[in-house]
Amino acid sequence: MKHVKELRKISKVFQQYGIQLTGKRKFASFEGDLKMDKIFVNGLIYELEFELRKELDDEKVSGIQAPAQVIELLIS
Repeated sequence: MKHVKELRKISKVFQQYGIQLTGKRKFASFEGDLKMDKIFVNGLIYELEFELRKELDDEKVSGIQAPAQVIELLIS
């Protein structure tokens, strides 16, 4: 049940950034496909961490390229 609440919060933050998590869009590249600057990607990750009250390792954050990767790190 905990994961369902977390997924709802994650979905809400992605919607605020205009990113749909359905279909192939969740595997789209932030910079290539979604045309997001690195600063906006970092802001998105910060907001997700804040909303879920979790902190991701900086090493892992630097390798994130798609929404599905962020979700996987936050849920695990």
